Amino acid sequence: MALMITDECINCDVCEPECPNGAISQGDEIYIIDPKLCTECVGHFDEPQCIEVCPVDCILVDPNYTETHEQLQAKYDQLTSTA
Repeated sequence: MALMITDECINCDVCEPECPNGAISQGDEIYIIDPKLCTECVGHFDEPQCIEVCPVDCILVDPNYTETHEQLQAKYDQLTSTA
């Protein structure tokens, strides 16, 4: 599953630098997460770092992008491959 940022985002800028995949960027009004890059930090950390640092708890699982742990690991492997 990819994560998503809700409209409760206060644009505090703490989540973007924490994302090891560069999946978080500034959208038109709030930060957004690119589901093609989000691995929920699988392969990097035990917990999603953006959720850990968010002061308003506005980062949730995106129901439109459901992925298993294995799929997230495969996405991580693809994103980090040098081949």
